[in-house]
Amino acid sequence: MPFPPDPVLAPLAELAAHAQPLRVPAGTRLFDAGHPCPGFPLVDEGSVSVSLLAPDGRRLELYRVDPGEVCVVSATCLFAHRVATASGEARTDTALRLITPADFEAVCERDPVLRRYVMGLMAERLADLMALVEAVAFQRLDQRLATLLCARGPRLLATHQQLADELGTVREIVSRLLRRFERDGWVALGRERIEVTDAAALQRVCAASNAV
Repeated sequence: MPFPPDPVLAPLAELAAHAQPLRVPAGTRLFDAGHPCPGFPLVDEGSVSVSLLAPDGRRLELYRVDPGEVCVVSATCLFAHRVATASGEARTDTALRLITPADFEAVCERDPVLRRYVMGLMAERLADLMALVEAVAFQRLDQRLATLLCARGPRLLATHQQLADELGTVREIVSRLLRRFERDGWVALGRERIEVTDAAALQRVCAASNAV
């Protein structure tokens, strides 16, 4: 599946057409925090998770890059000539094309529409990250888990570890909360599967105003 033909992204798509295609298995690290960005990735198939990694191994997912979307960490890294501020990893088996840093810089310099578009996406992503910081700082973990289940339900195909990574916590806490939700009749748990059975109850948890 080629990169979607969005008119604004056409210059990137043209570069991608001549870039070396890559196909990587789930779990492949594509770039690392603290290291130069190897290039600008355009995802054709699959999904890339961009996360902050703690020294103790915990992961906080910042966002995902799906086909047709722009990786803001890569763009920021290349625009500012700085090392990456987060790590990118293939969530699933993923096909992508990697535009070299020099080509990305050159196309953004000669195409102001594309440059403004990428800068606008960076501003939108910053707003999303501010909302994530607010949730981590001021919401209880059960509220955040309930919010995630309501947003992804009624059936999620995910492991407890994957949910913990998204929430920036450890698997044991997520498993404990899910078992509590199951005892209350709000969810049904299976192997790498969670089914929401009482969305209204979870929504009441989401709306609770108690702070951490």
